[in-house]
Amino acid sequence: MIVRGAVLDAVGGPLRVRRLSLDPPGPGELLIRIGATGLCHSDLSVIDGSRVRPLPMVLGHEAAGEVVEVGGAAGRGGGAAGRGGGGTGRVAEPVGDLAERAGFVVGDRVVLSFVPACGGCRRCVAGRPALCEPGGAANREGTLLGGGRRWRDADGTRLNHHLGVSGFAEYAVVSEKSATRIPGDLPFDVAALFGCAVLTGVGAAFYSAGVVPGDRVAVFGLGGVGLAAVLGARAAGAASIIAVDVVQAKLDLAARLGAEVVLGGVDAGRSGVGVGGAGVVRAVRELTGGGADKVIDTTGVVAVLEQAYAATAPGGVTVAVGLPHPDKTVSLPALSLVAEERTLKGSYLGSCVPRRDVPRFVELYRAGLLPVRELLTGSVELDAVNDGFARLASGEAVRQVIVM
Repeated sequence: MIVRGAVLDAVGGPLRVRRLSLDPPGPGELLIRIGATGLCHSDLSVIDGSRVRPLPMVLGHEAAGEVVEVGGAAGRGGGAAGRGGGGTGRVAEPVGDLAERAGFVVGDRVVLSFVPACGGCRRCVAGRPALCEPGGAANREGTLLGGGRRWRDADGTRLNHHLGVSGFAEYAVVSEKSATRIPGDLPFDVAALFGCAVLTGVGAAFYSAGVVPGDRVAVFGLGGVGLAAVLGARAAGAASIIAVDVVQAKLDLAARLGAEVVLGGVDAGRSGVGVGGAGVVRAVRELTGGGADKVIDTTGVVAVLEQAYAATAPGGVTVAVGLPHPDKTVSLPALSLVAEERTLKGSYLGSCVPRRDVPRFVELYRAGLLPVRELLTGSVELDAVNDGFARLASGEAVRQVIVM
């Protein structure tokens, strides 16, 4: 089929929207009509070359959509109509049941996650699908989990998949292992955020940091992932949350979402308390009586990670979520790891299991405990994708979505 998609041809961009050929799904794959796709800093890191990926590539990794074809079968369990006639007027089903049902049919609504977990490697068997070995290899090579590529340019040139999703297109072919079923009444613009921002940020608070009731938490960097971490820390029962950023609008939003103290921004910068500076470390330590119990850094900036570590209490946990350039290294006082029993750990996909945690987090959203819609800055047209990324890079936007 012929679809429109946004292609990154070379590092530095821009993305170019053009007509592409999309081959049908093979066995174990799904053809998805994309409903919405978020613009994320992980996409920017591919555009600017911080994350090296094979090009040309159809970008976009935070997406939700509807199954329109099941590879290797004629729409198992429902044919072209599927359950609920393509999702229109479907009765919402219990989220817990959705997580357990096997197989997909035409009409299922799904969230796509950016690591296709094979389910059989040693990492998946150990309950850590974010570290799936075949999934990671496929993502690095720009293929689907099975090793194939379904994109072709007008001249027949094969194009690469972005993290098994390629959501900046009207349709995409994905592995079934990239998809998690969601209720039919969940709007696509909200649903898309569960594929990256919510899994990564809320998961970092719940699982990687292990926030428990009474913890004093600090979050450095308030993009979509950082603000989702604020939501996660609040939902986990944190006693206090300190939010740190250089953009005042993001600090204001963090305060509305539950952060008791915000640091950074224009006013704080004038008083010597700027994100990543010694001032903000002193402020966190003073506000928490010696350091925060759990500190989450979502910036991917090494200097900020070092400051986040310095703002962590003895016995505390510092979690690195943002993706730094692969050439960067971090410098820390080694003695503190032992003498203060400190922990520095990474978090990829929020240490989540998507088919377990997307339904869990959706239930929390529907209960009003994770107000994910507050993360949405607005929507953009596919043709305006470069303008959207310019707003993201400048700090003007938190989470924009392309609504197809």
